Amino acid sequence: MDCLQTNVDALLAKVRKKYKEYGIKEKPFVIVKADNGNYGMGIMTVRDVKDTEEIGRRSKAKDPAAGPTDVIIQEGVLTAERVNDAVAEPVVYMMDRYVVGGFYRVHPERGTDENLNAPGAGFVPLAFSESTRLPQPGQKPGASAPNRFYMYGVIGRLAMLAASYELEATDPDAETYD
Repeated sequence: MDCLQTNVDALLAKVRKKYKEYGIKEKPFVIVKADNGNYGMGIMTVRDVKDTEEIGRRSKAKDPAAGPTDVIIQEGVLTAERVNDAVAEPVVYMMDRYVVGGFYRVHPERGTDENLNAPGAGFVPLAFSESTRLPQPGQKPGASAPNRFYMYGVIGRLAMLAASYELEATDPDAETYD
């Protein structure tokens, strides 16, 4: 728990600094993804280090000797998209570097800072009647419908590129390239 709290506190401090730098008024949060064997802890939103104590309480209630041993801590990103007034997040499928499809994960009972991949979630195809439409010449900026599929594809490709750099940088068996 000490290791978890130290790392959560460090990441929250970095995110707070960036929020201040960019003038973001929201309260930063991190997502803690914990795997506790048969008692899969799931995903928890953490806005303060004290929130991590809940993980310890949950695991001790189920098995006093157990506790999360493998966790991932990620910066939380608010979900701004909505489908039918429910919080929605785009999911993009890629093969190699090509976007090949996607959908919205929608959860009417969850907030913008919560995990939407939970019981009660629904799925809506990421298909738009004018998905290939580009801004039309002669129209005012912003008058054309946004091509969300394209935007999500760009973000997906950037995320894949960032993940490849991270994997290469953290690979214990990496080869040295000249």
